[in-house]
Amino acid sequence: MTRPTRQRERTRHDEGETSEEETGSQETVCPECSSDNIVKDADRGEMVCDDCGLVVEEDHIDPGPEWRAFNHSERQEKSRVGAPTTQTMHDKGLTTTIDWKDKDAYGRSISSKKRSQMHRLRKWQERIRTKDAGERNLQFALSEIDRMASALGVPRSVREVSSVIYRRALDDDLIRGRSIEGVATAALYAACRKEGIPRSLEEISEVSRVERKEIGRTYRYISQELGLEMEPVDPKKYVPRFCSELELSEEVQSKAHEIIETTAEKGLLSGKSPTGYAAAAIYAASLLCNEKKTQREVADVAQVTEVTIRNRYQEQIEAMGIHS
Repeated sequence: MTRPTRQRERTRHDEGETSEEETGSQETVCPECSSDNIVKDADRGEMVCDDCGLVVEEDHIDPGPEWRAFNHSERQEKSRVGAPTTQTMHDKGLTTTIDWKDKDAYGRSISSKKRSQMHRLRKWQERIRTKDAGERNLQFALSEIDRMASALGVPRSVREVSSVIYRRALDDDLIRGRSIEGVATAALYAACRKEGIPRSLEEISEVSRVERKEIGRTYRYISQELGLEMEPVDPKKYVPRFCSELELSEEVQSKAHEIIETTAEKGLLSGKSPTGYAAAAIYAASLLCNEKKTQREVADVAQVTEVTIRNRYQEQIEAMGIHS
């Protein structure tokens, strides 16, 4: 005789937390022996006291699925729900799609008549996804954000946050009088800073269709109007990416972090560009660790001028007490 599968329901009296049963009408303490050692028998739908054996509750409802799956592929096959909603699409992903492959359900090629019919269906499907000009503009803006985010190599969380920021700007009527591309780019720049994956304005403008000056102006406007509380960018967040592009070791990264921390404590960071500051720290660290890179190489990666690196470098080594 096989023993039914049991899942222990632990209450958290000692931690000051309440379980789902305590918050509802169900009693988690055994009325017979006052024990809180209650076990849920999923096979029989019963709540049983593990100390005295009293059945506390019968016909317990299992909110989980009726099917069982033992790996990810089985779970995906048996699941009857679609993909989660997303802010990166104008209809939040709640739409139907027609596959671009001209094949039937068995993978066989369809006739030329059916192919032309499917082509017309795809065309009309694309047309009816947007009901007015506002939705078309939103669709264009979100596709621009997705394109730029892919070019920058930022994760999906940044795309979601930037889409939410753009939707908020649209709801507050901040788009009026400004280009859609400009607001979309500014929303992506704000999302990168908010998610702790900063990209410089130069990097953003390279993948955008608007100028750097307009991006900065639009970013300042929407961050002020939407109340986005942005902290100054930490130069240390640029160090791993720049070092990776320059093929420098972990030792150089650690030394650059140390230089930034030490000099920032002495107030040298105030009013300075974080990318230029990080670039100068990497240049100084590469010299100290005998992995020398030229100022031109570092400047090209960080997209700053050699003059900026020289100035920041001199300030940093003086603050560190190092004689060049």
